[in-house]
Amino acid sequence: MNPLNQDQNLEVLLQENRRFLPPSSFQKSANLHDFEIYEKAANDPETFWAGWARKLDWMQPWKKVLEWKPPHAKWFVDGKINASVNCVDRHVFQDAGPNAKRNKAAIIWEGEPGDTRTLTYFDLYREVNQFANVLRKLGVKKGDRVAIYMPLVPELMVACLGCARIGAVHSVVFGGFSAEALRDRIQDAEAKVLITADFGWRRGQKISLKKMADQALAETPTIQHVIVVERERGHSTLHNEGHFKEGRDHWWHELMAQSPAYAEPEETDAEDMLFILYTSGTTGKPKGIVHTTGGYLTGVYATTQWVFDLKDQDVYWCTADIGWITGHSYVIYGPLSNGATVFIYEGAPDYPDKDRFWKLIEKYGVSVFYTAPTAIRTFMKWGVDWTKRADLSSLRLLGSVGEPINPEAWMWYHEHIGGKRCPVVDTWWQTETGSIMITPLPGITTTKPGSATVAFPGISAEVLNEKGERVENGGGYVAITKPWPSMLRTLYKDDARYVKTYWSKWGKDIYFAGDGARRDDDGYFWFMGRVDDVMNVAGHRIGTMEVESAIVDHPSVAESAVVGKNHEIKGQAIIAFVTLKEGFTPSEDLVKEIKNHVVKKIGSLARPEDILFSADLPKTRSGKIMRRLLRDIAEGKALGDTTTLADPAVIQRLKAQYEESEGG
Repeated sequence: MNPLNQDQNLEVLLQENRRFLPPSSFQKSANLHDFEIYEKAANDPETFWAGWARKLDWMQPWKKVLEWKPPHAKWFVDGKINASVNCVDRHVFQDAGPNAKRNKAAIIWEGEPGDTRTLTYFDLYREVNQFANVLRKLGVKKGDRVAIYMPLVPELMVACLGCARIGAVHSVVFGGFSAEALRDRIQDAEAKVLITADFGWRRGQKISLKKMADQALAETPTIQHVIVVERERGHSTLHNEGHFKEGRDHWWHELMAQSPAYAEPEETDAEDMLFILYTSGTTGKPKGIVHTTGGYLTGVYATTQWVFDLKDQDVYWCTADIGWITGHSYVIYGPLSNGATVFIYEGAPDYPDKDRFWKLIEKYGVSVFYTAPTAIRTFMKWGVDWTKRADLSSLRLLGSVGEPINPEAWMWYHEHIGGKRCPVVDTWWQTETGSIMITPLPGITTTKPGSATVAFPGISAEVLNEKGERVENGGGYVAITKPWPSMLRTLYKDDARYVKTYWSKWGKDIYFAGDGARRDDDGYFWFMGRVDDVMNVAGHRIGTMEVESAIVDHPSVAESAVVGKNHEIKGQAIIAFVTLKEGFTPSEDLVKEIKNHVVKKIGSLARPEDILFSADLPKTRSGKIMRRLLRDIAEGKALGDTTTLADPAVIQRLKAQYEESEGG
């Protein structure tokens, strides 16, 4: 039996009948008009991807597009390329005439307190070169690993590109992670240098990154040098507090002041490592995803241009932190290789008020906005009054990333942020895939709220059952059946785990994504979340995403997280944690109303056993709901690792609340 198959009446996501054609005004100027591109790319994917690769600047052409020895791929074999040259140099020197980007804004930044900086492409070129020389002077060579633990400031992007310029491998650790998480990642990568900052801002509070880093550095013998960005020049207290070790620690601005303005870019092979990114939330040994240079850059360059329809005049804002893959691919490498103007913001969306994001869009004329469903549902909870405080008319395209988006959240986003005029691109991809895999193309795709639609041209995606057979109707597992340029190459120092985790379910030539999905009659993908987020209720497999979508469809609900709890009769019972919109109050009547709403949307089998109202849900700092911890609460277990949570206090409050409701 396919573990994701369900009765017809459970397929609530497939009952979505709303359709949205690309707006005609958008379609006329879209970067892509060719409806036959899917067929062309499918017939000859290597030629398709080689066409994109040729749009990048290569130091030496490749001899072969793809060498595939499952499960190991090499793309653009023997080609030589440098990522920083493609993100910076070519926009400064190679463009001429009216399209010259030398003095175009590359990065527009605002800090949480309101401080601002703008770097043109020439500014960025100069800083990347200087920082590359800083690294070389400290003894960093091609292939050395450099750990980065910083707030969302322009220096973080400069640091990554400076590493890329000299062929060093960067390993960015999200600035919200604990000292232990930083230590583990430095140890695994055997990093030679750490780049950090004295502090960053978050909700009006100073987050002392250097002090956190010093705890990690006590157990990281491979670190020879620490480079520290002074977040507010002249105001650091690190020396006075004993958090600046002479000889090892260096101020960023002092090193940069002494650094030459040009660094010869390293000739890196297409298959040389560009970065390692450790997946978050795992227990035990960190899992270091390895991405290489040529194929990765090709994937993010192509997807950025077509998925976001980027134009020269756009101000593009992806709200992800660079500590996550979305930040690597769609804050740094994808947009900058396309010569875009990238807006970045350091702080929280609700500081000092819940309209901060909308005020920033108005202030900077943001035209393309890419954020997570978790954030969208939070905005829903806060209410439309906040969105009305700003002029959002500059927006022309909206994107969603990180997890499946509920149809009602999609509709709210479309209506209240996009003003019913902006296409919504709901994107599915992973840290491991490197770039977007399943997505609408905004100039040609008819969208459906809640569906990521179809695979990007050149990507072969299927829904397979347990035996590896294609599922025409019903649910199954997402599989990628052919190699793609931006795919992970291995897990750092653990190739056996790479093979076992991703390439063993159906053989070494089919990638197992670990996500469940269905395809509808149009071939559109409907994602159900991770396959371990599937409940077995009275012998029926029910995806958490389906029940959550039904609950969020209720007019009082902003957000919901659903888990299964062991039940002596049903096997598992459905427990729902629910956050209400502003203006609604928890009550027994509302509990009954929401339960009945789920029955109406899905069927009695999906009726939640319990509903617990909560002001907040436990989320990682990237915005993902930690269902594992909610399962622990529902089962009355000791809570697992909470170090990746944005607010660890949330889980303790929920636990106490749940135990009180259970009378225990």
